[in-house]
Amino acid sequence: MHPDCLILYVKSPAESVLFYSRLLGREPVEHHPNFAMFQLNESTTLGLWAAHDAQPASSVRGGGTEICVTLANDAAVEQAASAWEAMGWPVLQAPTAMDFGYTATTADPDGHRIRVFRPA
Repeated sequence: MHPDCLILYVKSPAESVLFYSRLLGREPVEHHPNFAMFQLNESTTLGLWAAHDAQPASSVRGGGTEICVTLANDAAVEQAASAWEAMGWPVLQAPTAMDFGYTATTADPDGHRIRVFRPA
């Protein structure tokens, strides 16, 4: 088994597309009123599904998981956090040294966490 698609339940796919387009620096490969999909890499996609439309229905919402992005160095982590602030996104965790590396965290409009880090 090789999972190749992550799906987040979101309040507004249109609002989430704006967020993830800015975060990822690309447009979705698929975009409908209740669903959008981004190509993350050669074999992995990120789907944004309107929570009210998801089947089977789910009451679970953002904040219980993280999307993690590995960066090359501490400066890239700091640059990401500065960019988030400039865009008005929440900085849930300012650049910080932790056991696993140097990291910072933001959240999308639904509370799904996005973590960048430079591995230890």
